[in-house]
Amino acid sequence: MAERTRGYAHRVDVAAPMDLLWQGLVAPELLSVWYGKGARVDPRRGGRYCVRADRDLAREAHIDVFEPGRRLRLIYMPPPDLPPCDAVVVDDFILDLEPGNSVLRLLGSGFPQDEAWDLHYNRLRSGWALALARLKVCIEQQHRRATRPPGDSAAGTAAGAAGDAGARAAARPGAAPPDAAPLSFKPPRKPGEEGEDSWELLP
Repeated sequence: MAERTRGYAHRVDVAAPMDLLWQGLVAPELLSVWYGKGARVDPRRGGRYCVRADRDLAREAHIDVFEPGRRLRLIYMPPPDLPPCDAVVVDDFILDLEPGNSVLRLLGSGFPQDEAWDLHYNRLRSGWALALARLKVCIEQQHRRATRPPGDSAAGTAAGAAGDAGARAAARPGAAPPDAAPLSFKPPRKPGEEGEDSWELLP
């Protein structure tokens, strides 16, 4: 009998070009802004996708589907601290265009119904909602900087000019983005916890 599994579905609408949103999923420099530090991506079908969401949540995956600007499907390596299972844990990122927005849908699946997996599953389901909100802010900031009209007063400082140039570069596929401004969204943190952001659930 097949193992019973569960999943999650998220959607985020981003007011930016789809190619920039795609870069947010595969460019390590952007991943480090909204997802986790130290991202390593081999951007191709069959490549590796490794991100440390926080100090005790490292996620390593095989890139199963790689369709630039359209779809990224990740198959995750089994977490070493959880019971082995026959299920395959997957995140499927699907991009689409709607009037005025790029749309990203995330379909997660393959999480066993085993109670031992509850914390891991709930942590990711809730964490992704916040992470995708950070992705939206990050990409929309990059897009605004890239499209700021010449002579805009916000571009008067050297830092602003450097940010504009970096954002324009980030809009080109494969280019490194500028240092992003602080974002409005952070992952939840345990009460009293200090240090790195965490994907832990709040009580």
